[in-house]
Amino acid sequence: MSPAQPAAASITRQQQPIDDLCAAAIRAITGEAALHFRGRSLYRGDRALPPFAPHLSPTPQSDDFSSFRGAADAMALRLRFSDAAVHKQLCPPAALPRLLFEMLEQFRVEALAPADMPGLVHNLRHRFEAWSLEFFYSGLTESARGILLYTVAQVCRAKVTAQPVLHASEDAIEATRMAVVPSLGGALAGLRRSRHKQSLYAEHALQIAEKVNAMFIAGEADETRPRGTDAAHDAQDADKPALFNLRMDFEADSDPVFSAANSGQSRLLGESALGYRIFTQEFDTEIDADSLVRAAELIEYRERLDKRIEQQAIQQARLARDLQAVLCAPQRDGWLGGQEEGYIDGRQLSRLITSPEERRLFQVERQTPQPEAALSFLVDCSGSMREHIEAVATLIDVMVRALDQIGVASEVLGFTTRAWQGGRAQRAWQRAGRPPHPGRLNETCHLVFKAYDTPWRRARRSIGAMLKADLFREGVDGEAVRWAAQRLVQKHDGRRLLLVVSDGSPTDGATALANDVHYLDHHLSQVVSQLAAQGEVEVYGVGVGLDLSPYYRHNRAFDLAHSVSNTVLREIVSMLAAGPRHRSWQ
Repeated sequence: MSPAQPAAASITRQQQPIDDLCAAAIRAITGEAALHFRGRSLYRGDRALPPFAPHLSPTPQSDDFSSFRGAADAMALRLRFSDAAVHKQLCPPAALPRLLFEMLEQFRVEALAPADMPGLVHNLRHRFEAWSLEFFYSGLTESARGILLYTVAQVCRAKVTAQPVLHASEDAIEATRMAVVPSLGGALAGLRRSRHKQSLYAEHALQIAEKVNAMFIAGEADETRPRGTDAAHDAQDADKPALFNLRMDFEADSDPVFSAANSGQSRLLGESALGYRIFTQEFDTEIDADSLVRAAELIEYRERLDKRIEQQAIQQARLARDLQAVLCAPQRDGWLGGQEEGYIDGRQLSRLITSPEERRLFQVERQTPQPEAALSFLVDCSGSMREHIEAVATLIDVMVRALDQIGVASEVLGFTTRAWQGGRAQRAWQRAGRPPHPGRLNETCHLVFKAYDTPWRRARRSIGAMLKADLFREGVDGEAVRWAAQRLVQKHDGRRLLLVVSDGSPTDGATALANDVHYLDHHLSQVVSQLAAQGEVEVYGVGVGLDLSPYYRHNRAFDLAHSVSNTVLREIVSMLAAGPRHRSWQ
């Protein structure tokens, strides 16, 4: 166990309470009770709010608590002092002018921080300085365009807030500042004067955005871009830390980067005294997935999966270390002697006489990480997932292999139906005279790709069965989540984690037609809420091109169309580390 592992785990595991504290501060300043964090995004109810400005995205790996408080205070001021409708109407459509306009509006609301709240003012300044230092020392200011953006941000904020520019970079930006300030002219001077009037301020901000955009385009024509000098392009590199997310969707009323799952309340389920109903379970099955695939096909699927994994350049060893820091706890494993500090080793005291200069007379407790958790993967095998399944299988296979390396038990499950549009279950309902509100009307099929006690090497071929195309039909998510959680409870006594991988809402045509359109997704929400209340299983959602936050409080969404990057894997580990029942390293 490396010394960095406990520290990394401790930092990551503290993120959830930090988010909770920051959300509470935002609610206190704005008076809006529905504001909360999910992942790293601020939500109003079930709707994600935009990030507002690049410097409002601190990371637990590089930023301290004051940075998170500063970002939260800045978001609160934006919600309190900025009219979103006016801002949307005036915001320019082009990417760079829009970025600059957003930054300038954020600087305006930060300049309106109440003078009787010096702690809040300090937090705002601290966050901007931390972001500025990361930008400055990252190398992004080594190009003409990079130093231009950095200088404009420094000069404009200093002008609006009447605070000095960052001292550490003052000399470095002086030449650019002397060239830029005369060009911006009266627009720059007008920022401070008009900070209390959003519309008037926006006129000056738009002038600055347009002029800087022209400078940027001119610089682009004169400069051949070396790698690493343009944040807007380098952010596309999935494995480079996104210190300065300059490609942001700022529109407050637009969809987030990933659209949210289409969910709603079922009137029928909400009003029913009997709750969720199943017309018949006669045709439901639970089966080992490899039994549905011919042996030759399994070999072919496994080879295809191995080839894809080789092309991803995944850092398997690092993934295993990260998972170990989150899912294992240090336990005493004897003593390590021959140390120069620690507890005195009585067996070595005689060496004081025979070798008076000997200092290795101490011993320290030896600690080794031991698994304290089990993790189950539950894969949505509905029809729409067919196009994503190779990427999903890659993701799960490398994670299961890493879990196996550190001794954490895992299970890989899937769910689908045995028929389209109800099958035998629907026909049984028809024969019964079509009684109203029958509940679920299809034949569920629960799949086991890797059993809890099966090591990865023995399950490699079975995991490849995920690639069989005709497994994918419809999905009854709520029942599958409950089934997977029950299996975890039966097999493990420690921390239990269930990772649901899906690209959409529950869907079954027969059930929707015979009940109502939101019957299944309402049930999924109920199941997840009940599991959270019981506290026995932590449920996480991994959205494949979809925001699953309407169902899962702890969730991440990813675009897996091209590859499974190391960044995606680290994001998932970070989500698990911030779970509700984690334990800190002692």
